[in-house]
Amino acid sequence: MPVPIRFFLVRGWASAAPARMPKSAAKKRSVHAHHLTPPANLVTGGFGVLDKPAGKKYTGFMLIQINPQNPQPRLIAKVADCLKQGGTIVYPTDTFYGLGCDIMNKKAIEKIYRLKRRNPKKPFSFICSDLKNISQYAKVSNYAYKTMRRLLPGPYTFVLEGSKLVPKIMLTQRKTAGIRVPDHRLCLSLVRALGNPVISTTVPYRKIEELSHPSLIHETLGSQIDMVIDGGPVPGAPSSVVSLIHDEPVVIREGLGDVTCFE
Repeated sequence: MPVPIRFFLVRGWASAAPARMPKSAAKKRSVHAHHLTPPANLVTGGFGVLDKPAGKKYTGFMLIQINPQNPQPRLIAKVADCLKQGGTIVYPTDTFYGLGCDIMNKKAIEKIYRLKRRNPKKPFSFICSDLKNISQYAKVSNYAYKTMRRLLPGPYTFVLEGSKLVPKIMLTQRKTAGIRVPDHRLCLSLVRALGNPVISTTVPYRKIEELSHPSLIHETLGSQIDMVIDGGPVPGAPSSVVSLIHDEPVVIREGLGDVTCFE
């Protein structure tokens, strides 16, 4: 049964969100926005987003649905355009829904620091599209390359020494960076379309369940960010973090990725 949708305007842009339902009715349906049936005048393949006039800057909040298995190029381009203009987004990965922006946009990064209330001395991880892309932003030894080739794409964050291309705001005092290549076509397509890596950090949340459901993230963050991409369900667990500095693997956090090979 289709979920009723209410429309609203935020800073001049039309969006849509599921109307509030009685708790008894809400329990009978999934909270994932991909169950919503968007009206015919909305973007094909998108949820709650009207076409943006060509050349016009993004000035308001959007909620957009993209097929996670076969991301629509037109919609990926729309999100990449938002990032190029300094936008901040919520997007699905192979772990949680992440909060991100272009790593080359300092103002957008600073905004995410404020949203997260995070110490600027604790840089965010970022997503690359593949191993070749990683080699542009990190110093990769033969050992690190062979290790990552075996495990990526996948639910891992590898700590490596950053290259000169990585902005200082994204590096630790030891010049290291956390880098991911998720096993998720949507976010990898987005990185390729943007042409730069995208920050990867968990969304600020009140309940852990929010990290897996775009509709709940939308309710929590509202217009504090520019776009929420609904890519359907995600595992809802963190990545495994492994340092490969000096070719001495150190498991910093055990998550979804199997770390027995490092024991």
